[in-house]
Amino acid sequence: QLVESGGGAVQAGGSLRLSCSVSGGALRSLGVGWFRQAPGKEREFVATIRQSGSISYSKDSVKGRFTISRDTAKNTVYLQMNNLNAEDTAVYYCAAAYGLIQSASLRETSYGYWGQGTQVTVST
Repeated sequence: QLVESGGGAVQAGGSLRLSCSVSGGALRSLGVGWFRQAPGKEREFVATIRQSGSISYSKDSVKGRFTISRDTAKNTVYLQMNNLNAEDTAVYYCAAAYGLIQSASLRETSYGYWGQGTQVTVST
């Protein structure tokens, strides 16, 4: 089970930290990714941290502003989002899968477990 938290409303330039609490599996066996879906758009990949701890980020729009990390003791994955802008407004989902390989970890179809999502709204 995956439970996201930490979403909310923030002004442009602000920061939020999303949390994804994982139960039923250990992070050293699970890759966990963050995806987002803006109104009227398809869900898109944001970042992932694989079971090995290796990380990938999406395109340049989030690289340098967003940081994914994990706390294996708490079985929680975080997404620190800084310098937010209106284009970051979306529902953010965390997703998990066992045995993620790098080439597959950017695709949502590679993930079998999903959270319910948390809304992030950035106002200008």
